[in-house]
Amino acid sequence: AVRACGGAWRRTWQRGALGPGPARRGQHAAACNARAGAVPAGKSGLAPWMPVVGLEIHAQISSNSKLFSGSQVQFAAPPNSLVSFFDASLPGTLPVLNRRCVEAAVMTGLALNCSINKKSLFDRKHYFYADLPAGYQITQQRVPIAVNGSLSYSLCIDNKMSQMVTKTVRIKQIQLEQDSGKSLHDDTRSQTLVDLNRAGVGLMEVVMEPDMCCGEEAAAAVRELQLILQTLGSSQAVMAEGQLRVDANVSVHHPGEPYGVRTEVKNINSIRFLAKAVDYEIQRQIEELENGGTILNETRAFDSKLGCTVPMRDKEGKQDYRFMPEPNLPPLILYDAKSLPANMNHQQVVNIDWIHERLPDLPSVKRAKLVEQYGILPEHSFTLLNEDGLAEFFENVVNQTQMKPKKVIGWIINDLLSHLRQHSVTVKESPVSSLLLADLLNLLVKKDISSTAAKQVLAELWKGEGKTPLEIVKEKKLGLIQDEKELEQICQAVIDRQENE
Repeated sequence: AVRACGGAWRRTWQRGALGPGPARRGQHAAACNARAGAVPAGKSGLAPWMPVVGLEIHAQISSNSKLFSGSQVQFAAPPNSLVSFFDASLPGTLPVLNRRCVEAAVMTGLALNCSINKKSLFDRKHYFYADLPAGYQITQQRVPIAVNGSLSYSLCIDNKMSQMVTKTVRIKQIQLEQDSGKSLHDDTRSQTLVDLNRAGVGLMEVVMEPDMCCGEEAAAAVRELQLILQTLGSSQAVMAEGQLRVDANVSVHHPGEPYGVRTEVKNINSIRFLAKAVDYEIQRQIEELENGGTILNETRAFDSKLGCTVPMRDKEGKQDYRFMPEPNLPPLILYDAKSLPANMNHQQVVNIDWIHERLPDLPSVKRAKLVEQYGILPEHSFTLLNEDGLAEFFENVVNQTQMKPKKVIGWIINDLLSHLRQHSVTVKESPVSSLLLADLLNLLVKKDISSTAAKQVLAELWKGEGKTPLEIVKEKKLGLIQDEKELEQICQAVIDRQENE
C-alpha cells in the first residue's frame, strides 16, 4: 500500500499554487534553512532557497480484523498464519467492509477538522508486486471518506522549550485502503519470501498539503498526529511495529517562482529519522542546484546508518495505475442526525454525529487543562503528553501528595524522566510507582528529609527492592534531625574529637 500511494501528492505539486504562500511559510523558513544547512542565497545572487515539505502518512487502524476480511490482525504472528481466502485473492472471494475501520476513519477525520463525505467510493489501483496477490489495491481515489481538514502543532524556537510557536498544516484528505503483504529478502539464498499476514490490514492514509519547510516541522506534525490517533484509539501508531509509516515529499525553489521538482522519501518509520531525512534531502537538492545540476523526480529511501537519502527508483508517476471503480463494493453511505431515516436500524449504519459526541479530549485540550488546573508551564504540559502515561502518572502523584503541583512537575520531569530515559524504560515499566514517589515527596514536604537525601532515596527506589521511602530513610540514616539537644550533642562530639587530635 505504501508503494502504491503518491497520486494525490503528484496532483498537488503539479498545481503548484496549493502551498500556504511565501509570506506565511517565510516566517519560519530562515530558521528551518539554518537547521537543514541550507545555503542562504544562490551563486547567481538570487533570493534564499525556499524548502517545501509535505507528508503522506499511513496509519494502521486499530481493529481486531482486517479491512475487508475476518482475518485477525496481530503483530509478529508466524508468517502466513493470518491469511483468509480473500487476503490470498482466491477466485470467487468478495470483500466485506469492516465497520470498525469506517468508524475509526470518521473519528480521525472529525478530530482533524475534516469534512466527512456522507458518500465515499472505493477504487481499484492496479500495480504488480509479489506481496499483492490480487494485482491491485482497494483504496479511495475519487471520493475519500474525509477531506479539507487541518492539524495544529507546536515546536520550540532554537531548541528552547520556553519559546514555542504554533503552526497549522492543512489536511487534503483521509482515505481508507488495504495494506499489502511483506516481502522478506533472504540475501544468503538469493530469494525473496512473502508473508501475507499484513495483506488486507486496514489503513488510513492522511495526505497533508505542502505547508511545511523543514524536518523539525514535519516531525512535530507527525508527533502531534500520533498523539491524536493514540488518544482516539483509532490507531496504536507504534512506528517500531510499522503502524505509522511516513512518506516525505520535498522540493526547493526561490520565492516567487513555481515549486521545484520534488522527490519522495519513502517508508520512514521513526520521527527522529523523518526530521533527519527531510533536512538532508533539502540540503542535497540545494547543493545539486547550486552546482548546476537538476533534481530528478524520483523515489528515495533514508539510510539511517549513513544519515542520508539514497535513490530507489524513478518516480512511479510514469506507471499507469488504471484506476477503476471497485465493482464488489457499493458506495459507502454515512449519516448524521438529520439524514438518518426514522425506520433505519441504528446498528447497521455509521452516524457521524454519534461519533462526534463521543470524541475524547484531544492532546491540545488536555494540555490546556493541565496548565489551567495545576498552574504548570505550557512547555511542561507538552513533555507530560509526549511521554505515554506520564500525564496520568503526574496527576496520580499530585492527588497523593501534599506538595504543590509546580514542585511535583520538577520531580517528574527532572528526576523521574531522566531515570526512565537513562534505563530506556517506559512510564508503565517504571519500578517507582506514583504512590512511592508521592510518599517520598510527602517526606520532603514534612521536612523529614532534605532534597539531596530525597534524590538518594529515589535512586534506591529505582532498584525495585520493594522498600518504602521511609524504610530507606531509616536504613540509610538520611532523616533530618529536628531535636536541638541531639544536634548539640553531635556538634559537641565533633568539637571534642577535633580537640583530641
